[in-house]
Amino acid sequence: MTRYAALLRGINLGAARRLPMSALREIVGDAGFSDARALLNSGNVVFTGTGDPVHVARRLEAGIVARVGFRSRVIVETGDTLETIVRENSLLAQMTTPSRLQVAFVDDVGVLAGLTALADRAWGEEALAVGTRAAYLWCPEGVSRSTVIEAAGRVLGDHTTLRAWSTVLKLQALMAA
Repeated sequence: MTRYAALLRGINLGAARRLPMSALREIVGDAGFSDARALLNSGNVVFTGTGDPVHVARRLEAGIVARVGFRSRVIVETGDTLETIVRENSLLAQMTTPSRLQVAFVDDVGVLAGLTALADRAWGEEALAVGTRAAYLWCPEGVSRSTVIEAAGRVLGDHTTLRAWSTVLKLQALMAA
């Protein structure tokens, strides 16, 4: 059995596209997985099961559509992959506030290559680093004012979902529990 973390894109950001975490846990169970535990209200769930992460994500996406009638991109990471993402973060030295350090999880690691040129740019106080499984974005003035988030978003499109570093560490701990 494998421990997975599923990260949903674009849910519970306002009045639209609402998905209660209790419903998300049920969707995970209905898809044949067990021990589902949601984290926060932003579409993070850790669970146990078998299967390739891409296929697991597609099963959950189908379950979301069937349950609530809208699509949400789901990115699924294994415990080993999440450990790699945490280990490869090269922006920790400049982080002063964990909520201002974002991790861009991607559904296709090939899209990260498009960020290489951006990582070499001077971003002032902001920064961008690219790992083998995710990108890291330091946004000291916050996400809504970030030029690095905007530029990375244009490259990654809907192949990504962002999580604050503090949330990533909570997911890591939940997966290890």
